[in-house]
Amino acid sequence: MATAVSTPASTPAAPEENSTQVVVLDAALLVRDECNAREHDTEPDEKLITSVKEIGVEEPISVRPRSDGTYGVFKGWRRAQAAQVANATAEAEGRPVRPVKAYVREDLIGRDGWTRFLSLVENDHREGMSERDTLRAQELALIDMSEVDRRTATKALGVGRNAARQAKAAQKPDDATLRRAAAGGMDLEQTAQLAEVQDVRGAENRLLRALRRDHEEGGGGRGHWDQEMALLKAEQADAAARAKAVEELKTAGIPLLGTVGYGQKDPSRPLAELTTGLGAPLTEDNHKGCPGHSARLDEEHRPVWHCADPAAHGHKVRPKPKQPKTEERARTVACNRAWKAAAGPRQEFVKRLVRGKTLPEEAWQFAQRILLDLPRFYGKWADRQRTETLALLLEALGQADNGSYQLSEVEQQAVASHRPDADGDGDASTEADSDASADA
Repeated sequence: MATAVSTPASTPAAPEENSTQVVVLDAALLVRDECNAREHDTEPDEKLITSVKEIGVEEPISVRPRSDGTYGVFKGWRRAQAAQVANATAEAEGRPVRPVKAYVREDLIGRDGWTRFLSLVENDHREGMSERDTLRAQELALIDMSEVDRRTATKALGVGRNAARQAKAAQKPDDATLRRAAAGGMDLEQTAQLAEVQDVRGAENRLLRALRRDHEEGGGGRGHWDQEMALLKAEQADAAARAKAVEELKTAGIPLLGTVGYGQKDPSRPLAELTTGLGAPLTEDNHKGCPGHSARLDEEHRPVWHCADPAAHGHKVRPKPKQPKTEERARTVACNRAWKAAAGPRQEFVKRLVRGKTLPEEAWQFAQRILLDLPRFYGKWADRQRTETLALLLEALGQADNGSYQLSEVEQQAVASHRPDADGDGDASTEADSDASADA
């Protein structure tokens, strides 16, 4: 079929098509013109096919009539092929096929050189948009749509229902970061998540490594990505808590003591190690008036009150000050933060398993144990006796679900000595970390 359709007066035609009407052609009559300048990468990709299946070919293609009744496509051949694929699917499913709008250029019959030139200009102008322009276009287009149109558009674009919000968030990184994210295979949602944590040192490289691990394992899962994101968000929250604590000290006019350089002596002391000249304990309240009143922050960003120079302000050092185990404490705090971060992906995976239509019997038992709020007496026993078994079961379920869940690094360490190929003696240091984390 070839039905003429009037071009709207408000839409100017392309210069070489000023005198040519837009007609509607049967996609089955379209073939590649021998003068089409694109000779490589001529097949439509899945994204284009999905879009054409949903909304058809919006922009007219350009063709020349052929003696056998077909039409040679010299501009828009990839779109034409996508229409043919979409129509074949529609026919198989018993749905009506869509025609293709086209400029029929009878004036180009026999003008192979000029036809090839026009095709060259068309393909040269159709370079890929920048990542930022693509994100901006997606955001503005999806925002300015009705809900019905938005559902169709997001399906055609292959994005989720929150695509407009994600596209806006994903524009925060600089252009170089966006190019690396696209080259690394990040989708729209993942690029938006990168934008959330880009202020964490090394976030981009860590997420790209996690994404590569997910891709290498196949199955379409994102377990490594989810674990890395959870850890990055925990580190981000930790940094925000420290910034807040620093700001509160600044507002109160209390100096925050810095790090002492190598080879330099630190005259400051915590108040817990000091007394007044008469031997009375020093506290935050009775030390506030001292010119040396200051603070340092501990691993959880709580102020530890100090005197910047006890000797200069008449304080005495306690005979046997208690030395804090800073390295051991820092390690425990880091493990605790990692355990808390890993809880998010674990709980989301368990919830999704429970909501599923089918669930293995062992998974039901596991879900009941993990979701029930056990009394402390039973809970502590379950933690110590069953944690490793449950972790290994959860890992197996995640792998069976195309890698949608992966154990975090701290969880991997906890179960390492309980794997079938592990040494029987186990790892005492790992067990100590688990105990410290559970008791903290």
